[in-house]
Amino acid sequence: MIRIKYPEKAGLCHAILSKDTLERMDVIRLNTIITGSANGENIRYNQKLKSYDKRTILRILDYQKKHRLNNTQLAAHFSLSRNSVTKWKKLFP
Repeated sequence: MIRIKYPEKAGLCHAILSKDTLERMDVIRLNTIITGSANGENIRYNQKLKSYDKRTILRILDYQKKHRLNNTQLAAHFSLSRNSVTKWKKLFP
């Protein structure tokens, strides 16, 4: 029998988990849904462990264009550094 740690959040995650294949953006969304907001120390530690593939980077940059965000706003929205966003924009113009 599978025990769910956060049964109240299962409904929110069901749409993402029912996909045949999960993308990295899906994992990021699931993490946000499950953990919610974390304290500053956890955010800094977890930020060091993140990596993004080209497809995910391009989707993040498309999100920036679609929502007309500057680099600082985009970085805050996705919990990134502004330097990462700037570097990505240079790599993928």
